[in-house]
Amino acid sequence: MVDLPGIYSLSPYTLEEEISRKFIFEEEPDLIINIIDATSLERSLYLTTQLLELDVNVLVVLNMSDILEKKGLIIDEKILEEFLGVEVVKISALKRIGIVELINKINSGDIRPKRQINIFPDIIEKKIYELIPYIQSPHKRFIAIKLLEDDKNLVDLQFEEVSIARRLLGHIYEKDIESIIANERYRYIELVKSQAVTQIDIGETLTDKLDKIFLNKWLSIPIFAIVMFLIYFLAVGMVGGMTVEFIEGVVERVSEFTASGLEKLGASSWSISLVVDGIIAGVGAVLSFIPQLIILFLCISILETTGYMSRISFILDKIFRRFGLSGKTLIPFIVGAGCSVPGVLSTRTIEDEKERKMSIILTPFIPCSARLPVIVLFSTFFFGRYSGIVAASLYFLAIILIFISALILKKVINKGEQSPYITELPEYKAINLLHIAKDVFQKIWEFIKRAGSVILLCSIIIWFLVSFSWKFEYGVGVEKSILASIGNAIAWFFYPMLGEYSWAASVSAIQGLVAKEQVVSSMSVIAGLASDTVDGRQIFTSGLFSFFNTPSALAYMAFVLFSAPCIGTIGAMKRELGSTKNVLLAVGFQTLLAWVVAVLIFGVGTLIGVIF
Repeated sequence: MVDLPGIYSLSPYTLEEEISRKFIFEEEPDLIINIIDATSLERSLYLTTQLLELDVNVLVVLNMSDILEKKGLIIDEKILEEFLGVEVVKISALKRIGIVELINKINSGDIRPKRQINIFPDIIEKKIYELIPYIQSPHKRFIAIKLLEDDKNLVDLQFEEVSIARRLLGHIYEKDIESIIANERYRYIELVKSQAVTQIDIGETLTDKLDKIFLNKWLSIPIFAIVMFLIYFLAVGMVGGMTVEFIEGVVERVSEFTASGLEKLGASSWSISLVVDGIIAGVGAVLSFIPQLIILFLCISILETTGYMSRISFILDKIFRRFGLSGKTLIPFIVGAGCSVPGVLSTRTIEDEKERKMSIILTPFIPCSARLPVIVLFSTFFFGRYSGIVAASLYFLAIILIFISALILKKVINKGEQSPYITELPEYKAINLLHIAKDVFQKIWEFIKRAGSVILLCSIIIWFLVSFSWKFEYGVGVEKSILASIGNAIAWFFYPMLGEYSWAASVSAIQGLVAKEQVVSSMSVIAGLASDTVDGRQIFTSGLFSFFNTPSALAYMAFVLFSAPCIGTIGAMKRELGSTKNVLLAVGFQTLLAWVVAVLIFGVGTLIGVIF
């Protein structure tokens, strides 16, 4: 059983469509299970009409059948089978209705063979049959139709009879053949729907009523802003902020217990320091923010499962178009709020190549979950009860930077007309607690695994660099360490945004290239090893970081959030942009913009402090 990407056609417009089509052609599947949305046959059956042209048996599965009654729809699957020439089965994946019966049918192989149907007018069908004898590969009917459409993946198979047929049909219909074929498919789909589907008037649905509010011309944007503000206010401020001190206390007790136990076992001072000041301090500093991440993932998952996320892309499409983007760009941004790597990869759903490149560069500006520890650490310490407001403001600053960057990239990449954006607005759904719990657990577990691998390794490396000098002398003091000398060499770059030549803050910011949460881990390890602090988790009590004030804290957060992303994201950008040069230009642009914004924040913040 192979689950192919969700697609709407076998035309090679997106990478998902190319992958699915290539698999069908090369792997020769025994059966194609075409799962479609029973509530939206017009959109779903277009792919079905193409699958019916392949030399593979097809089973059509009508999913979401439990919602049909709510929408006032009755589907006669027997009539549908007659028009499609294949067997049709109704299920509900959500309610687990018909799943066992479907599995048994597949396992038994008791599926009616596909019957060939002709959906095009006689003149088109005649030309299709005339071309079939010239095709020497499987799926002859499908390839013949695609040749008429001048499919870009079949240019090597073109022959004179195809050109003659295309010119003749173009002369008769006075349209390009691809449009003719598409129109005829939709004509047949409308015929199928008119015969197999009965619509009952049920009046205004709950979805209709809610959309009058959430898609209102004047209220939609303010509601979106309020929703995003509440998410970060809950995660960082009112609820999330209260958990940090508790988790830090647990980590501190673990450190004390471990140190005491190692001393009793006769462990050396450097090994105790490695475990307590390096491993526990570094990993513990990151794990302290798990409650905030749970709240953030929980809120985002609720928006996705209820159907509101689809509305957000619809709402912002008109605004995005003014900046050379479309609503499709919002998909990578939403995914990127969890992790920038899948966010960058999800840009593959954007057909327009120039818009896709812009989205790849812009997606890392969205604060991902790895950046949340940085936001929480600084905002809770310097802004207290206003930490939620500060966190939300950084999210909206990210949107502003995306718009500014889009305008710049629009000129550089020479973006033309935006690709059309067509999306389905699903029915609003009740919160599925089991689905949300699984989704949140999966994301949190990925975060914990990263803390137990990447962050653990980096914490050990940071401990070593800050504990030893270039002569590999242990205990010489942090100011004479290897890390300090590296930090002093780059501190000039951060001075305009910090007002201080801080090697510790400089090397910690650079750690964001490994993983953004490593910034907090690095600061915790450095502070813990500094001689003037007892508790490494109280980072800003250390003399190395005590220079931070509200302007520099805001500026530092902005730089870490919007500068070059982690190595994993850069690798994803390399795969999608296709060249090292393009990636270096993109990362350089992101870092330069972040530096300018951070310097402006520090300068304006300092000026306001002087005035007031």
